[in-house]
Amino acid sequence: MTEENEAAEAASPPGSKKKLFIILGVLVALLAAGGAATWFAMGRSSEATEHAEETPAKPPVYLALETFTVNLHDSEQFLQVDLTLQATEPAEVDTIKLHMPRVRSRLLTLLASKDAEELLAPEGKDKLAKDILAEINKPFEPKGSPQKIVDVLFTSFVIQ
Repeated sequence: MTEENEAAEAASPPGSKKKLFIILGVLVALLAAGGAATWFAMGRSSEATEHAEETPAKPPVYLALETFTVNLHDSEQFLQVDLTLQATEPAEVDTIKLHMPRVRSRLLTLLASKDAEELLAPEGKDKLAKDILAEINKPFEPKGSPQKIVDVLFTSFVIQ
């Protein structure tokens, strides 16, 4: 049997084993690099998951406002709307409650300045929500800080 092995070794060229070892070495290096990249990526995502679990997201705070009923600009039609404000902090809701007469005055003036045609389209309602948000977030005091209300939600919207 040793004669057969010697014959097989003699038949193969001397550089083929060297090429085989080089190919195997490159293959092992690629597998090691892929494994390291996977381990690094998995380690990062689990750290991010652990950090996200440590700081839970705060639930939003909502404040429903009383119904607004106004005559629309240059028409005999009126608007009746119910709004809910969304804040991230209960302190913001407390500030709005404290200054509710100013909030209602600002919003009544804004709503009365609108035309029925512009409010009937979905884009008009979106623009109205942005306008309401801008009015509510204005400071209540001359040098006061602005409110941080993040969204205005319509819970009822009727034009007659």
